[in-house]
Amino acid sequence: MCTGKCALCVGTSLYPSAVISIICNIMLFFPGWDVKYAQNGQITEEVKYMGGLIGGGILVLIPAFHIHLTGKQGCCANRCGMFLSILFAAVGVVGALYSFIVALMGLINGPYCKYYLLVWGTPFKDKDESYLKDRGTWGTCTEPKNVVEFNVGLFSTLLVTSALQLILCAIQMINGLFGCLCGTCKEKGPL
Repeated sequence: MCTGKCALCVGTSLYPSAVISIICNIMLFFPGWDVKYAQNGQITEEVKYMGGLIGGGILVLIPAFHIHLTGKQGCCANRCGMFLSILFAAVGVVGALYSFIVALMGLINGPYCKYYLLVWGTPFKDKDESYLKDRGTWGTCTEPKNVVEFNVGLFSTLLVTSALQLILCAIQMINGLFGCLCGTCKEKGPL
């Protein structure tokens, strides 16, 4: 496969993953599908870090545009374009890693919720046993309704999406290196 076509494929694949990350992060601001928790600051701490919006979203979308355009320009543009795609892909790796770490921490620490009738906090944080293994403990959170399932689903989606972004950006870094060292692959027209 031509390095330009590979860049086009990588860039095109990064678009939907960035959109998914942005949507998941925005949805996490509204646990129980209600705005009152965001207004009162009663949301999971990792949501405020905006890993999906900044990391998996903006920091992946910017490289996606450049990588996609690099792939479109006459197969793979030129060596300079492929070199720049390495740098932009590195930015994408940083963004995907940030999103991955924030999502992982969101899963490990658990949601911010109301428990023991009046107490707000993260009841699963710093426990010996993970709440992810024991669905019976999920009822500990009484408000927002189904917040554990809500957070687990969205943070898991962010985790998988950011892992995919990380892989795609790493592939583009290798692809860009080949494009830089070996040059462009131009189709030979009729003589």
